[in-house]
Amino acid sequence: MRTSLDLCVCLLTLCVTTLGQHGPGVKVVVEEDSDAVLPCLISTKEDITRKIFDWKKDFQKEVFIYENGKYYGTGFTGQDQQFKGRVSHFQDQLMNGNASIKIQNTKMADSGSYSCIFPRLQPRQTFNIELVVERLLKDRSGEIPGASPEPHITTLDETKDRSLLQCEVRRAFPKPKVEWQDSTGNILPAEEPQVLEIRGSYYVTLKTTVTKTGRYRCVATQEEISHQIYSEIYVLLNEYLSREVEQWSSATLGLAVAVAVLLLVVAVMCRRYLLRRRRRRDDPENDSPGFPLLGSLTQN
Repeated sequence: MRTSLDLCVCLLTLCVTTLGQHGPGVKVVVEEDSDAVLPCLISTKEDITRKIFDWKKDFQKEVFIYENGKYYGTGFTGQDQQFKGRVSHFQDQLMNGNASIKIQNTKMADSGSYSCIFPRLQPRQTFNIELVVERLLKDRSGEIPGASPEPHITTLDETKDRSLLQCEVRRAFPKPKVEWQDSTGNILPAEEPQVLEIRGSYYVTLKTTVTKTGRYRCVATQEEISHQIYSEIYVLLNEYLSREVEQWSSATLGLAVAVAVLLLVVAVMCRRYLLRRRRRRDDPENDSPGFPLLGSLTQN
C-alpha cells in the first residue's frame, strides 16, 4: 500500500512539473510598437551567469542565446534576422536565476509561442510564453497594399461666416470610413459620402460646412488592416479677420490721436518759448526781473 501511494505521489508531482515547464505557460499581451518583456525564472533562483539558456520562437527561430557571458552579437551568430538588434537580457538579474528577455519595438510578426530552454540543467527545464501583439490604428500607407494615401482637402466655397470643405480619399481597399473632425477630435456633421468603386479600389468624397475659425481634420480609417491616416486644414473665416482688422484699426486710430495731441502740446510750448525769447531780445530790462542792469549801476 505504501509503495502504491508513493508511486501515485511521484506521478502527480511529475505531471505538475511537466505542465509547469511545457504547458501553456505565461501569456504576454502588448501593443504594437511597444516593448515586450518575456519572463523566464528558474525555480531554484540560482546564479545562471555561467550557464546557458536559449530562446526560440515557434521552436524554430533563434531569438536569443546566452552562454557564460556570450550572446548574439558578442560571440554568437545565427540569430534570426527578425530579431537582430531588438532583443536584450537583464545582465544584473542573472545571479537571481532570471533569464528574461526584452523585445523592443514589437511588430505583428512577433506574435507567437516562445520557449526559454535550459539544456544543461538537471533536469532540463523549458518555459513557454505566448506573446500577443495587438494592432494599433496607424499610418500604414506604403506598408500594406490598398492602404489609403493622405486625403486631399479643398475649400469649395467660403463666406464671411462659413466655409464649405471637401475631402477626397482615393485608391483605397477595403472601403475606408471617412470622417471630418475638429481640433479636439469631435466628429462634425457632414453630407452623405459619395462612394465610387473603380477596379477594386474605392474613391470616397465627403463634404462638411464649418462656421468657426480653427483647424479641421479629414480622417480615413480602414479597420480591417488597422490603417488610419488624415490631412488637416486651417480655416480663417472673414468675419474673424474683419474683427481683427477692426480692433487693429481702433488701436491705430487711438494711437494716432494720442500722437496728434502730443505734437500739438509740443508745438504750443515751442511757440510760447519763442515768443518769450523775442520779448527779452526787444526789451533787455525785462531779461532778469527784480535785478537792475549792470549799465544802470555803473551810471549811478
